[in-house]
Amino acid sequence: MQQIMIPAEKARQCADAIRFLSADAVEKANSGHPGLPMGAADCATALWGNFLSFNPEDPRWPNRDRFILSAGHGSMLLYSLLHLFGYDLPLEELKNFRQWGSKTPGHPEFGHTVGVEVTTGPLGQGVANGVGMAIASKMAAERFNTADFSPINHTIYTMLGDGCLQEGISYEAAALAGHLKLGNLVYIYDSNSITIEGKTDLAWSEDVGARFTAAGWHVLKIDGHDYAQINSAITAAKAEQERPSLIIATTHIAFGSPAKQDSSGAHGSPLGSDELAATRANLGWQHGPFVVPQEVRDTCRQRIEELKQRYSAWQRGFEAWHAANPEKAKLWDDMWHKRLPADIAEQLLSVVAGKDGATRALSGSVLQKVAALVPSLTGGSADLAPSNNSDIKGSASVQAGAFAGRNLHFGIREHAMGAVINGMALYGCFIPYGATFLVFSDYCRPALRLSALMNLQALYIFTHDSFFVGEDGPTHQPIEHVASLRMIPGLQVLRPADGVETAMAWLAALKYSGPTALILTRQKLPVIARPAAFVPEDSLKGGYLVSSPEGTPDVVIMASGSEVHVAAEAAAMLAAKGIKARIVSVPCLGSFMAQPAEYRDGLLPAGVPRVAFEAGRGESWGRLIGCDGLFIGIEHFGASAPDKVLAEQFGFTAPQVAEKIAAFLKK
Repeated sequence: MQQIMIPAEKARQCADAIRFLSADAVEKANSGHPGLPMGAADCATALWGNFLSFNPEDPRWPNRDRFILSAGHGSMLLYSLLHLFGYDLPLEELKNFRQWGSKTPGHPEFGHTVGVEVTTGPLGQGVANGVGMAIASKMAAERFNTADFSPINHTIYTMLGDGCLQEGISYEAAALAGHLKLGNLVYIYDSNSITIEGKTDLAWSEDVGARFTAAGWHVLKIDGHDYAQINSAITAAKAEQERPSLIIATTHIAFGSPAKQDSSGAHGSPLGSDELAATRANLGWQHGPFVVPQEVRDTCRQRIEELKQRYSAWQRGFEAWHAANPEKAKLWDDMWHKRLPADIAEQLLSVVAGKDGATRALSGSVLQKVAALVPSLTGGSADLAPSNNSDIKGSASVQAGAFAGRNLHFGIREHAMGAVINGMALYGCFIPYGATFLVFSDYCRPALRLSALMNLQALYIFTHDSFFVGEDGPTHQPIEHVASLRMIPGLQVLRPADGVETAMAWLAALKYSGPTALILTRQKLPVIARPAAFVPEDSLKGGYLVSSPEGTPDVVIMASGSEVHVAAEAAAMLAAKGIKARIVSVPCLGSFMAQPAEYRDGLLPAGVPRVAFEAGRGESWGRLIGCDGLFIGIEHFGASAPDKVLAEQFGFTAPQVAEKIAAFLKK
């Protein structure tokens, strides 16, 4: 279908409507960032009015172009676009900008406002999310497109600002995108040279274009207020299929404001009523607050109707493709719906039955089975795949021009890795994972938090989970990390004790709609002995009975991961002293706390002393052990030595644990 461009005069009307909807909303809220929407309105109008493919009546259409506003502080730009281009975002919602219960919060939130693709605000994250979406799109196209029809042939657009590019994650992601030659990715850089403190040259003087050129990008430079230049640049970017494109659009923050254009004063504060009136006069905008002239609505409506025709043509083509390609059609349905076999639990358990070993190795075995059963699964490591056991065996690596494989290579870029897999999860079709050492979860923590905030099914494989890493020393020995990850709302943190728990941890991750962190050991662990009544699904409750004496126990010992078998050995030693100890494995503290009180009380009887035992800090156990309980852990950094020496020095051997518990019970 031939490209029809909105005439320049009408485009300017649309851009001005965006400027004043944005400025009016910020003014009414007395809070927000009017400068970016006012400056980026021309680029946004050209993109949405001439190029972006979408259907506001089917906002999750798989073949839509994606638009990410990485500079999320300019959220009113996106809300204005969604309103004007037919999404279910009434004018009243724009008037309620940043207010309780509105669909127009201070930064775009995925799942809260229809048409918002990504939660943005932490600068640079959206830049990397776009790379993840572009990778997912390339991989999906490789799987589904045929000579007769291409169900996947869209573009990922990201609008970013100076702050996004100053954050280090942006270049981590851009370097990966350049390496993979993601020609389906277009960045529009709103280069207004202003940040909160003032001009960007206070702290920044690099040549952004040269940086991206060096990373393998197609770079264009334009006047971001010249409609013809904008259209020409986007056309060229779409035509470039061998490189991702960066359009450096020089703009004026708060464009049209006589007193605040090109000033940091428009970055995070309303213009003020007098200045807003002066801006209306300066731009010749003769409409009151929140008034959208009919000519603008007609222009946007015409664009929507054109897009619906394209959408209908795609639907017809897709139906024919689906009927003519039954194998690909089944794969499409399985992947987009992320279907799991009915007997997946049994199949995963069969891989680890009776096997001891490091849980990282056991996880690697389970991963192979998951990959065979769930085609949506894909992922990789931040250069640690051999240590993380995270490669999908028999599958190729994803590289430039070769997207049929399932193994991703992020390089030593944990920060970007987290945000890239978030982008893949947001895209749909895939269940992505990223892997590294647990201690380096700090490097991807911002993305982890956003995974949870957006409720994304993204998996994080964190190995080398405690001071038992050994000789590498304290820089590589996580002490506080498990406890800190448990503090992130919605992040499912699983620390399995053996093969059974590892298989069930993977099942929990596959069934959970949000993100999961698998916390895995480097050192080998034995198979946990369990009672005859145990069923593997019990571990999905987060905590379950491993062993218990007859009658009421004298003490309940809770443990996770590598400490469960030590706790069991300590219980046997306590029994020799006449102390009856119950052992409860707690692979997922969050899931355990979410169980009905009756279930927890059955495992943790009232009045019975409680002990928690874990090779890390103990803050997260406080709700279970209370003020009178005992935590056996480590409240200091580790040291460089073999793991067995560290266990002895730090008091983690079974005799030492038994002695501490016995002393605790005597108090």
